[in-house]
Amino acid sequence: MNEFKLHRHLRRVRTLPGSPARSLMNAHVRDSLVTGFEHLIPSVELPDADDSHVVAAAIHGGASLIVTFNLKDFPPERLKPYNLAAQHPDDFIFDLLDLHAARVCEAAANHRRSLKNPPKTADEYLDTLLKQGLTQTVGLLREWKVAI
Repeated sequence: MNEFKLHRHLRRVRTLPGSPARSLMNAHVRDSLVTGFEHLIPSVELPDADDSHVVAAAIHGGASLIVTFNLKDFPPERLKPYNLAAQHPDDFIFDLLDLHAARVCEAAANHRRSLKNPPKTADEYLDTLLKQGLTQTVGLLREWKVAI
């Protein structure tokens, strides 16, 4: 199994129904579980057919935005008929910081404190976010490092 296939497999395993990650998402993110969208999947055309379920769930759930690192597989011209847009997580969080800085800092602080193996200092936490591609977000959060 090459590295790409292994990474993709591990990502799927972590979010399988019944997995700890899936259970935590469902328990802590209101309205995170969308069901009953499967009939829409065949009508969605994307560069990667394996992503069609994301758009189908967004349509069924009444979403207007898909937040994803994978923008290339969610081109605007394919999302526009469904009144959807895709946005990079860095842009999404950056916009949230502009609207609700205190709440985003509180969420980041709570997340950082929840990391136990290993725990992270604020600088280590921000470096991790930076490695994940959240450059704008980290640029702003560094100004409020004492709060996270």
